[in-house]
Amino acid sequence: QQSGRKYNLFLKRRLRIDKRHQSKDSIFFRDGVRRIDFVLSYVDDLNKEWEKKLERRKEFESNLQKAGLELETEDKKESEDGKIFFVKIHAPWEVLITYAEVLNIKVPIKENDIPPMVENPLDCVLSPLRLPEKVMHPEPDYFTAPFSKDKQELYLINDESTFFSPSMRNRIVNYILTRCPYGTEEGKKKFGIKRLLNNGTYTAAFPLHDCQYWKKASDPNCDSERYTLYMEWARFLRFYKEQPLDLIRKYYGEKIGIYFAWLGFYTEMLFLAAVVGLICFLYGLFTMDENMSSKEICDPAIGGEIIMCPLCDRECEYWRLNTTCESSQYSHLFDNVATLFFAIFMGIWVTLFLEFWKRRQARLKYEWDLVDFEEEQQQLQLRPEYEAKCTQKKRNPVTQEMEPYLPLTSQAVRFCISGATVLFWVSLIIASMIAVIVYRLAVYAAFASLMENTQTLQPISGLLTPQLATSVTASCLNFVIIMILNFFYERIAIWITDMEIPRTHMEYENRLTMKMFLFQFVNYYSSCFYVAFFKGKFVGYPGAYTYMFNRWRNEECDPAGCLIELTTQLTIVMAGKQIWGNIQEAIVPWICNWWGRRKARSNPENLYSRWEQDHDLQTFGALGLFYEYLEMVIQFGFITLFVASFPLAPLLALMNNILEIRVDSWKLTTQYRRPVAAKAHSIGVWQEILNGMAILSVVTNAFIVAFTSDMIPRLVYYYAYSENEDSPMSGYINNSLSVFLISDFPNRNEPKENPENFVICRYRDYRYPPDHERKYLHTMQFWHILAAKLAFIIIMEHVVFIVKFFVAWMIPDVPADVKAKIKREKYLTQKILHEYELEKLKERLIQGDKRATEKEFIATEGRMELSRAM
Repeated sequence: QQSGRKYNLFLKRRLRIDKRHQSKDSIFFRDGVRRIDFVLSYVDDLNKEWEKKLERRKEFESNLQKAGLELETEDKKESEDGKIFFVKIHAPWEVLITYAEVLNIKVPIKENDIPPMVENPLDCVLSPLRLPEKVMHPEPDYFTAPFSKDKQELYLINDESTFFSPSMRNRIVNYILTRCPYGTEEGKKKFGIKRLLNNGTYTAAFPLHDCQYWKKASDPNCDSERYTLYMEWARFLRFYKEQPLDLIRKYYGEKIGIYFAWLGFYTEMLFLAAVVGLICFLYGLFTMDENMSSKEICDPAIGGEIIMCPLCDRECEYWRLNTTCESSQYSHLFDNVATLFFAIFMGIWVTLFLEFWKRRQARLKYEWDLVDFEEEQQQLQLRPEYEAKCTQKKRNPVTQEMEPYLPLTSQAVRFCISGATVLFWVSLIIASMIAVIVYRLAVYAAFASLMENTQTLQPISGLLTPQLATSVTASCLNFVIIMILNFFYERIAIWITDMEIPRTHMEYENRLTMKMFLFQFVNYYSSCFYVAFFKGKFVGYPGAYTYMFNRWRNEECDPAGCLIELTTQLTIVMAGKQIWGNIQEAIVPWICNWWGRRKARSNPENLYSRWEQDHDLQTFGALGLFYEYLEMVIQFGFITLFVASFPLAPLLALMNNILEIRVDSWKLTTQYRRPVAAKAHSIGVWQEILNGMAILSVVTNAFIVAFTSDMIPRLVYYYAYSENEDSPMSGYINNSLSVFLISDFPNRNEPKENPENFVICRYRDYRYPPDHERKYLHTMQFWHILAAKLAFIIIMEHVVFIVKFFVAWMIPDVPADVKAKIKREKYLTQKILHEYELEKLKERLIQGDKRATEKEFIATEGRMELSRAM
């Protein structure tokens, strides 16, 4: 009863303040006409900083009004918790056209008259995947030109209130907010909303979503684009549909639009790699029973009679080869002839993916008016932090204007500190990897002893060998260490990049990207590199084993090879990262927003305002997209660098990416505040990183096939050492195992027990037997195999690189029709502008001043003739 009385009092107060009963779920000022382009919020806490914050806010808001912006404040009594003030900002027409010219924003001058592309004959088949035309293309296609205040009649301005889209408007307001001063402190001029957010003067600054995501806005002037995006794009049931990229670009800006375009294209291309990888896996599955190596290992008369040397010192016992029967059968799934084909195929696939993406990107640059964006970017994205921290100034040799700069000595000191910090953290990763290796070496004996002496593990002892148990637990431990190091390094990387004071936003992102990628590369891939290229390669032989730190004996590979262990490592790290990433991206924001969503649905519209609803959502920070790209590029590394060991990796990536697109779109549309629109003409430095990984992948896969898999030794045996013409691979297992005389064991290595009094044991290597004059030295077959491995690496690399470069040369970066359209648009734009100038000159001729105007008239006509000729 008491809570009901409080609610009624609250309702009366709210209705008394808002006499017109206007819905608060609105994106307009109280007058219902002026659109809210940005919202600032603050809490009026009475602490020792209160007066200083109040003074900053007054100065800042006063300067915003001087810049032409219109403000409307919602008292804290109006907010749900009675604590938060909201400052609503509206940019009037004069401000918009002034800054549209400053920001070089392109606006429509004429509807595009270039005929559309010829219809695809597969359109009928693909129609179930298509979205409605209104969703895919929310606006007509126009020829555009940079806005100029003096030529307003040239542009297609039908309605001043809707001429600039909401994303353009919030970009303009954000530009003003980041450069607006708020006073002088400690003798330095202070400015920018970012500083005010950092020092707690304001608690949040964000543009508004246009409606609630689950229903359309009641206001007919609102496009309800958020609702459309949720219904057509952000729901998982739409996973098979294409993405409405033009609508995404219109609502969120080009930077977010190009990310989803890249992610969608990457996912489409993965489909081909996944199909081929699945075929290669099925080939291994169907030929498993025909594999002569696993047959011999499983045969009691062959594998059952081969006694293997102990896998650890003293504690481990002699063991029969057929105990690894199941693992040798499973290793054939990934270690077969199809592996070689798939490694070569993926080398070419990577090139096709990168080249076709360049073409797709070129088409988007044209369609989204980003063709001349590079020059704009350099001019506009000088970071406010750079301007604030760099007190010294020098003359720009191009503009001849004084501008801030960072002295060379300061740059050198900052780079040295930054480099040392990165080096320290990379060393920390390598140290943690060595710790995991030590764990593998230390627990192997314990697993071997446990599995031999525990009766409950006997039924699965064939499948769960000591090697596999060690590999699985070490992989899980490694994954946990990766995530912990990741958590700390992210914060360190941002701190040292801030310390370097990069000049532009692009420079900041590029530096942070390189630091984070270098760390992530070492963090995620070091364990895979160890298993692929180091494990089992420096073991020595019985009686002369190699030890790490002179204490732990180096690991050996399974008799069937190390490839199955690399597959296990890759699967655990890759799948674990994807599952953890989706939990972080979807579950965490959902839990954080649960309370806010409950308020939004339990209160009537007129009590829970649009700005309060958005304030209760999570913030999509400036680095939000950075983490999305990083996640996908790390995944790209897993499916290219080590794909020869796991043909199903592209299929796992495809399934993850189908989910990733919908998770990213869902969280952006429902769980996060609307990000400030930003421009981008490409995926930036990530393109160069992908190119580098594509080249490295050819090398790593060649080495995996040569040194990690058993393909080359089998081929050498097949062509040079086989003695059975009817079954060339029979005898391979016996040939690949060397003989060791047990009496030659030193005390350090000899097992404590030999109950069956074995005289000899076998080990995986190509060495002479104990009765040979070159006892335990490498045989000629070892050198033949090594030569074949090196020859294979050289041949495979050269073949794949030649095909890659030929494919890259054959596929132009910009489609021919896009080149023609760009030229046509430039010509028509120049023509329209020149015709406009001619009309203006004719008017001036009529009015007088004939001499000067006639010269201008002739010059303008000359420019038109030159444009036609070009």
